[in-house]
Formats: sequence, structure tokens, C-alpha cells
Amino acid sequence: MAFIVQKFGGTSVASTERIRNVARRVAKWCAAGHQVVVVPSAMSGETNRLIGLARELQEEPDPRELDVVASTGEQVTVGLLSMALMAQGVKARSYTGWQVKVLTDSAFTKARILGIDEQRLREDLAAGIVPVVAGFQGIDAHGNLTTLGRGGSDTSAVALAAALKADECLIFTDVDGVYTTDPRIVPEARRLATITFEEMLEMASLGSKVLQIRSVEFAGKYRVRLRVLSSLTDPDLPVAVEAQSGTLITFEEDEQMEQAVISGIAFARDEAKLTVTGVPDRPGIAYAILGPVGDANIDVDMIIQNASVDGLTDFSFTVPRGDYSRALQILENVKSHIGARAILGDNRICKVSMVGVGMRTHAGIASRMFRTLSEEGINIQMISTSEIKISAVVDEKYLELAVRVLHKAFDLEQGAA
Repeated sequence: MAFIVQKFGGTSVASTERIRNVARRVAKWCAAGHQVVVVPSAMSGETNRLIGLARELQEEPDPRELDVVASTGEQVTVGLLSMALMAQGVKARSYTGWQVKVLTDSAFTKARILGIDEQRLREDLAAGIVPVVAGFQGIDAHGNLTTLGRGGSDTSAVALAAALKADECLIFTDVDGVYTTDPRIVPEARRLATITFEEMLEMASLGSKVLQIRSVEFAGKYRVRLRVLSSLTDPDLPVAVEAQSGTLITFEEDEQMEQAVISGIAFARDEAKLTVTGVPDRPGIAYAILGPVGDANIDVDMIIQNASVDGLTDFSFTVPRGDYSRALQILENVKSHIGARAILGDNRICKVSMVGVGMRTHAGIASRMFRTLSEEGINIQMISTSEIKISAVVDEKYLELAVRVLHKAFDLEQGAA
């Protein structure tokens, strides 16, 4: 018997029929002798609908009140799923985040989990009851409802698995695992049987939408075994088969994994680049530029500072496209203070990244990547590297071409780079 946390995404619970299928799947695991805690998202599209309602009344909704509204989507789902489980003959009990309680900080709309009081859940499990816990939400020390940001149900599930010391956390979604890249762009993309936490963390941070990045960070920190698998398969698939399907995110790099130089190609469309030209090349100039941007809670990704010419330099960095206009205005406001010649912007760029633990022991990967892009006439605007990834910023019109040619150049459809 194993103790399993199962998380189901919005598409998995998008209708009452799919909720019934989720209930059948959970009941199957219970019948096989496993203890199960279930964490569902809101029904597909519901969170967007709720946020849309809030914005009809207030252009920039008050963050505290927005969390009160947005958190109701999961409350509906846990109640419906608990009813569906009861109809399957399974004892179930629904919980909101504050009932558990999932304690967070007070950063409304993007709160972080500080701790979980799992006592009520343990009591339910001991009594043969399946707890159905709302993902995406919690409560702060002042009793305010909070939400964890988009995709936060993944983090809720992993946090519960860590607190309860579950044997595995199964993330059921609308894809059957982690692929070498997006199959919608490269039909030959291959599903990975295993991937390391390091690689998955890079993939998530670089644009892969399979798992929310904070959930991967949480899993790595607390050593929670994760498996990504599809909820759209036959809900009566034998447990022994389902338990080995999808993609397992591992802690160690076994010999077979070390043979793969590149595990996957990630990309991000929602990127924008800002360039500050002709600023004095002096100590503190980077802080003078990026400090006000950071104070506005805007994430900065890739950074390049050119070599000094006559004591002046150019400074470029990327931000999420949704923050582009705000970041541009901030730089215009500090332009005279930092002595810049001009502020330039480009919100039609994208980032393409190759990820693989094998980069540590194989030379020539970067040159091979750059040669492949140059042969297609794709100009690289910025480059960023780490031990296991190489990222390049290119014009957004080249995104799909870049992904396809790199996937082919590194033979990812064959499983060897």
C-alpha cells in the first residue's frame, strides 16, 4: 500500500462528466489499497471568468478582494468531486485551503506557502476518508484568503505531499507527460520516461507549461517524487499500468539519463527586451537601472552589458511581455538621473532554450546550436547559459523554425543528441 497525492488540472475537471471520471480514477486507487489525497484545480476557464468579472468592476482589482473572488473556483470543484466520489461508494470530505490550514504569507495573488497543518487530513485518512483539498489557495496569519498565483494548484499538491510525506505526487493533466518540446510545433517530439529535477526546473523556468516552476522548486527542496501523466486516458486503466505511465521526475541521474546530452527544448513567447544606451560605465550603474525595475516587482531575466567605449556602455535586459510597458515607463522616468542617451524597447522577441544534464560532460553544444540557427538565417540577440542550459533570444517570428531545426539537429526524436 502506498500513500499518494493526486492533483487534477482544470481540463481534468472541466465538466461533470470529467469529474465523474476523476472520481472513478481515485476510487480505483483506493480499491487497490492505496491512501489518496486529491487536489483539484478550478474547472477549466473558471478562474479567468472570475478575474474577468472583477475587472469589469475595477480596472486594477484590489489584490485582497481579487483573491477572495478567484479562490471560489476551487471551492466549487472540491465540493462536486467529493459528491462524485460518494456516488462511487468512496468516503470523501472536501476542504478549502483555510480549513486545512495552508498557511501562507500575505502577498495576495502570488502568496507563498509557509506551513501546513495536516492533522485533520491524517485523521481522515486513518478513518478511510479521502480528503479533497482545494488547490491554489491558503490563508495568511491575519485570516485573509490568499491565492498562490496561476498554476498554484501544482504547488498546493506538492506541498501537501511534502507535509504528509507521501510516497509520490501524481500530477494529472491534459498531456501524457513531459516532451522533448511542444508536440504542436514539432510533431516528432518524444515523451520522456524520466527527467531530472534540475532539468524540469530549467524547463519550467524557461517556458514549459507542464508544471508550475514553484511546484518543481518545492518538490526538489522536500524531495517529493513527482509523476506527470494524463487524466484523459481510460479511468479504469489498471493501477499497475497507470503508476508506471507518464514522466517520472527523478532525483538522481542514472547511467541511461547521462547519455542524453539534451533532454528538451523549451521556449517562451511572452518576452520583451529593453536597452538603455549611452550610460556611464561606472560602479553602481547596473543597480541604478535595475533597482527601480525590481522595486516595481518586475522580474528581470537575461542581462547583457556591452564593453565600454569612451566611458559609455549599453545595458540590455529582458522582462515578461506583460510588464514591458511598465518597465519602459520606469526607465524613461530615471533616464536623466542615470545619464542615459536613449531607452529602446522590443516586445517582439522570444527565448529558445536547450536543456540537458549531459551538457556538463559534453563540449561543443553551444557552437552546434549557434551554427544551426545561423544556417537558417536566425540572428541571436542575447545569450544566457548555465551548467545544463543554453538560452538564445531571437525575433519572435523565428520561434517555431528555431525549435524545429534545433530539435532535428540534436536528434531529439530519436532520444540521442
